[in-house]
Amino acid sequence: MNTIDLDEQRFDTQQVVAELSRQVRPERLQRIHDVLAKRNKNLITVTENIYDRGNTSAVMRSAEAFGFHLFHQIVEIDTFKESKRVTQGADKWLLQTHWADTESCITQLKEQGYKIVVTHLDGGIPIQECSFDQPVALCFGNERDGASPRLTEMADEKVFIPMQGFVQSFNISVAAALCFQHIHREMAKVGLPALSDDERQYLEALYLFRSCKNPQLPSPL
Repeated sequence: MNTIDLDEQRFDTQQVVAELSRQVRPERLQRIHDVLAKRNKNLITVTENIYDRGNTSAVMRSAEAFGFHLFHQIVEIDTFKESKRVTQGADKWLLQTHWADTESCITQLKEQGYKIVVTHLDGGIPIQECSFDQPVALCFGNERDGASPRLTEMADEKVFIPMQGFVQSFNISVAAALCFQHIHREMAKVGLPALSDDERQYLEALYLFRSCKNPQLPSPL
């Protein structure tokens, strides 16, 4: 991860950081460093076949706000509801991966050592009883049908948010925010693994590039 692709060209991340650090204001550079210090690679957000693009945008905003910068989207459908709700730029600060099928996504995450936790209305345990002391991929299913049978089958744990009223569930964007808040608090108790030097430098190069209106990049590789 010591190289990065920007403007369809490949660059050395160290050179990008050195060059672009001089092109942003000191307070912006400090803000980037502050955010990087709180990035959490122990949780990956996974959305599966979300119909309303506004919901995806809202989940992205909440994930980024809590420091969860790894975001995977499984898209097996070809019809979507457009929305005026936007990410407010949150998507710029996420590392996104797109998948054409559920099994490929979950299989790879399992191979990378992530515990697969899926939000589900039927069965499972309250999210408060789920352990978050290891890397977790938190999965949210479709707004109407929930997680697909294949995602549910491949999950290591099913969780739900306990409800106190008559309604059975929250909107996905609200549910995601509540889950992120709880997980952020639980992971903070056990301590967060710091980003590796390469991971941090990659993100710093990306954030600097996306913070500059007209970035003057070093020579490509």
